[in-house]
Amino acid sequence: MTGRLRRASPYLLAAVLGVSGLSHFAFPAAYASIVPRVLPARRALVYLSGLAELGCAGGLLDPRTRRLAGWASAALFVVVFPANVEMALAGHGRSTAYQAAVWARLPLQAPLVWWAVSLARGVGGTGGRGGPGTVWSGGDRVGPSGSVEPPTEESP
Repeated sequence: MTGRLRRASPYLLAAVLGVSGLSHFAFPAAYASIVPRVLPARRALVYLSGLAELGCAGGLLDPRTRRLAGWASAALFVVVFPANVEMALAGHGRSTAYQAAVWARLPLQAPLVWWAVSLARGVGGTGGRGGPGTVWSGGDRVGPSGSVEPPTEESP
């Protein structure tokens, strides 16, 4: 991954999560229809998952919360996978293009989990623990006092 893409990565995933999170509030009925029927309060779960996505997106934007937000995002991608399966199974009777899209979406969940985990782990050899000298995947550094410093010319 290039340095520019590595620095943009948390912001790109935050954008994906932000758009998805907002869509839960814009189209709650569509999301409620794919929540597995065995779960109670499907509409409330739609709003809760939308809030979770927005929270993860916000957390990815700040290098100080990126590790936690990365792990939370990975867990969220795993937790919502049954809804994606439900969406694919309920797609019969829809257009061939729709069915192809919802089935093709299922294996894309794995790279999303990987992406979130890679942001949680950070870069720079400290495993994302955030000690002095840590270089977060956004390019920011944690300085000796624990403050976040912007990337420099020498940053990876």
